[in-house]
Amino acid sequence: MYRAPSIFVSHGAPTFALEPGLLGSRLTDLGKRLASASGIVVVSPHWQTCGIRVTGAAWPATIHDFGGFPPALYDLTYPAPGSASLAAETAALLAEDGLVAMVDPERGYDHGAWVPLRYLRPDADTPVIQVSMPHNLDTAGALRLGRTLAPLRDRGIAIVGSGSLTHNLHEVRRDGDSAAYAKAFAAWSRQAVLAGDVEALVDYRHVAPSAIRAHPTEEHYLPLLVALGAAGTDTPAAIDGGITYGVLSMDSYAWGVN
Repeated sequence: MYRAPSIFVSHGAPTFALEPGLLGSRLTDLGKRLASASGIVVVSPHWQTCGIRVTGAAWPATIHDFGGFPPALYDLTYPAPGSASLAAETAALLAEDGLVAMVDPERGYDHGAWVPLRYLRPDADTPVIQVSMPHNLDTAGALRLGRTLAPLRDRGIAIVGSGSLTHNLHEVRRDGDSAAYAKAFAAWSRQAVLAGDVEALVDYRHVAPSAIRAHPTEEHYLPLLVALGAAGTDTPAAIDGGITYGVLSMDSYAWGVN
């Protein structure tokens, strides 16, 4: 029986949709392993709510939730179908674990979902739902959320946490070398993920180098913990994405693909 993978993907800036860099083709190669998936559940930092919400639209719209970027970005769409049945199943699974979840029949896909999915599943042929992040989510809560969603993998549903391994937009560089602190944080993260050091990853803000500089706010780091929670005991695989704009590490990880 097909067991779908758990994936953390760095989506970086919205321009990743037009600038694949190192990561784009590698996500497309990884996405071939999702051909047998019956659905994809995405958790993105760009949908934060009171409590948890789950998309339930039959054909979720593509949300261009950004401004000031090249006009070509606003022409892009990701016309994947939603799944009311998967949304209901996911909400029920969350409720069983004491996490209040509501199905939102109108919400579309934000760019944290559709940008990486354009590489993972370019044909938009797999049903996709999004699960929101509560405003008060912390690292322990993100890990729990992933563990709650993990049983879906045995049903052939892939879990995708979409964030950015480093995310300090105040220091974006259009030219020049990658920042040393971003490289150091990415290297620390890789060592911790590959070693399965869950405790360190949860407590990263106190033990990782330049953690607060790498993540002035936590929302783009938390999807890594969601994917890690859904991974169970699977062996991680690192996907080198390089660093864009000097400070945005695009490194990504997948579990259950070996």
